[in-house]
Amino acid sequence: MSIEPAIRPEIETRLSAVEAEDGVRLLLAIESGSRAWGFPSPDSDYDVRILYVRPRRDYLALSPVRDVIERVIVDEIDLNGWDIRKALGLMLRNNSVLSEWIESPIQYRDAHPVIARMAELKDRHFDPNGFALHYAKLGRTSVTRWLQAAHEVSVKRYFYALRPALAIRVLRRDPSRRPPMQLQQLMAEADLPPSAGEEIERLVALKANTREAGPIARAPEIDALIADELGRAGEVPARPPSEAFAAEANDLFLDLVEDT
Repeated sequence: MSIEPAIRPEIETRLSAVEAEDGVRLLLAIESGSRAWGFPSPDSDYDVRILYVRPRRDYLALSPVRDVIERVIVDEIDLNGWDIRKALGLMLRNNSVLSEWIESPIQYRDAHPVIARMAELKDRHFDPNGFALHYAKLGRTSVTRWLQAAHEVSVKRYFYALRPALAIRVLRRDPSRRPPMQLQQLMAEADLPPSAGEEIERLVALKANTREAGPIARAPEIDALIADELGRAGEVPARPPSEAFAAEANDLFLDLVEDT
């Protein structure tokens, strides 16, 4: 999960450029994608993700300011992220991606205190069914490209379906908390058959020496695991929606913006 020391100064330079060019304050700057998930390839991008807040006047303007910042990928650095208002809206819709950003083990900046408030708020109002359905959607997006196709699959796409499937399995076993983002932690909590665990470890080792788009032979046991778990998201219990969730998220947003 380490980032090469030589790349960190360049990432910090680009983060500072975002603040200066877009007039925003960064609240979170982390690594997402395969490096943080625990299965990088030799040519994996650096998936730098940010949450940011704008000056208060921008939120009061007649014309809304764009709520996404994106930079062109240069030298394998893929930098983009969301305005805090967009992020909070996604949090209310049980977006698992946002949850993973908050929990990423690789941080490029110290997180603003508001991020801890977001995590605490999400934990108190966590809807396991909402997360499971979101993971199922993410997994199926990858699966539809190869599950009924050839005997080989892009190594990247294989893992992009496997990790959501494992997250659903973990949620089925323990719906009381958000699943971890890293593959190895998911495996530890998923209670997998030994043969499946060994096969996944073999695939991780293979991916470490294979280009992201490189093909690998599909494993029937892993295919079956993915298909089964993506189809069982509906078994994860739902938590009734709470009006307090939206009210508290709104208070968090107002407190933050009033300080800018």
